[in-house]
Amino acid sequence: MDEEYQELAVQLFDIRAYRFGEFVTEIGLKTSTFFDLRVLVSHPKVMRCLASKLMSFVQDCKNVAHICPASYRALPLTTLISTNCNVPMLIKRKEKKTYGTKKIIEGNFKPGDSCVIIEDILVTGNSIMETADILRREGLKVTEAIVVIDAEHSGAMTLKRHGISTKRLYSTVELWSFICTYYKYDSQTFRDVCSYICKDLWSYIFRDRRLKTPFHIRAEKCKNAIGSKLFHLMESKQSTICLAADLTKADAVIELADLVGPHIVLLKTHVDILEDFSDNFIQRLKELAKKHDFLLMEDRKFADIGNTVCLQCEKGIYKIAQWADVVTVHAIAGQSIIDGFKNSLKGISEPRGLFVLVEMPTKGTLTIGDYVENALSIAENSDVVAGVLSQSHVYPIPEHIQLTPGVDILKSSDDVGQQYNTPESIVVKSGADLALVGRGITEAEDKLAATLKYKEELWAAYIKRITL
Repeated sequence: MDEEYQELAVQLFDIRAYRFGEFVTEIGLKTSTFFDLRVLVSHPKVMRCLASKLMSFVQDCKNVAHICPASYRALPLTTLISTNCNVPMLIKRKEKKTYGTKKIIEGNFKPGDSCVIIEDILVTGNSIMETADILRREGLKVTEAIVVIDAEHSGAMTLKRHGISTKRLYSTVELWSFICTYYKYDSQTFRDVCSYICKDLWSYIFRDRRLKTPFHIRAEKCKNAIGSKLFHLMESKQSTICLAADLTKADAVIELADLVGPHIVLLKTHVDILEDFSDNFIQRLKELAKKHDFLLMEDRKFADIGNTVCLQCEKGIYKIAQWADVVTVHAIAGQSIIDGFKNSLKGISEPRGLFVLVEMPTKGTLTIGDYVENALSIAENSDVVAGVLSQSHVYPIPEHIQLTPGVDILKSSDDVGQQYNTPESIVVKSGADLALVGRGITEAEDKLAATLKYKEELWAAYIKRITL
């Protein structure tokens, strides 16, 4: 059996579906491996062989009524499996039809039918999760997914948490080993690939180490000074609260910061919503941050080209780079947004950091699929990044902080699509290091008491997580 798998691995390599070397991704990041199974459509013999191997996985699934590709890349393979196994196929449309039957899923099915998802490459698992969510909303049962290559990131673990088990034909390391053994390569390229894969494998094997490692140990590994300081603050204050002070009056923000400052580690602002912003407000805020030992984050969510981001940080009436210890950015503009932020700090002597927005807590968010994967890649490759904003444990790097919004002890949602989670659920299950708390404190009758309650429950959840 190993010989058959090795032969197929070599064929994938020969048709350039899997390549080693030096590559640059769409967002400008360097990588030593590159997968492109779309080339299979030009190699029917290899595609048939690959489909036959995946067929055995489908046949092992119990009571499978349908199979569905997670992406158009997996459509040819899913079609072959469907026809050869005589298992009906479903197809998820890119968007819901606005005419006729207005279907989002093409194919005949009934509620309660089971469906197995087919995908070519598993990285974060987001494409499979997105497909599973749509299928489940239509009444289908989804508990299994089959992939050709598991890139050995956090995908399988993420899917498991959502009730989906995965079967893979190859892991990245297995695929590499088969090819290397067959060709007996001893080149610098293959040594570089070995180093690259082992780094990813290390993250895979120890993907829970971020969750299990205490903050003070992670602080010593942190490349970003602000990230390290946040780890130490969380440890010393026994607090993981980032307070969202989304208020429209400067005095209200100052009053709140002075009241709860001793019990938070980060104060998040939206200065552009203040009706009476002034330089004096910033000065007072900085004094309180020093007095109560917390850091300032301007939640600007920069999302423009590098030069514009540089100007937005450095210029204008807010002059964010001069006082914000941390800012937030979208990854939509790619690596240039990181470069733009760095350029705005040329005249700043104090350390600065940023959080890359990976996932958002709103219904219908577009921060899914490839966006998540690319955002994580940008975050991992920059020493100016202190952490990421995400809703789930998609990022195994212990040197970075996961900031998770949408925590509320009482609420589950609001009237504008914001989704909420309990302190334990976001810390233990979703992997949050810092919890973004907003209206649960700002709208509380007794704001200090609410802050203390969040502080206690969040810290208890953190202790539970590292000692489980």
